[in-house]
Amino acid sequence: MKNSIAENIRYYRKQLNMTQAQLGAIFGGGASLISNYENGYSIPDINVLYKLAKIFDITIDELVEWEDDDSDGIY
Repeated sequence: MKNSIAENIRYYRKQLNMTQAQLGAIFGGGASLISNYENGYSIPDINVLYKLAKIFDITIDELVEWEDDDSDGIY
């Protein structure tokens, strides 16, 4: 799942024509914060995921590519 989150952050950031620095500034960080997310070095916590989803105007499920698949028996 880590790679899809990283790829999606990069994809949706670019859709908004934002730099890593611009997006990082929203979170009180810099380009390195977003770079770490986009390169899979770190994973945003749920609060950051929520804010990213709002910025990108998507759901958290879309951001993390979560699919509701009950075939594994876990709820």
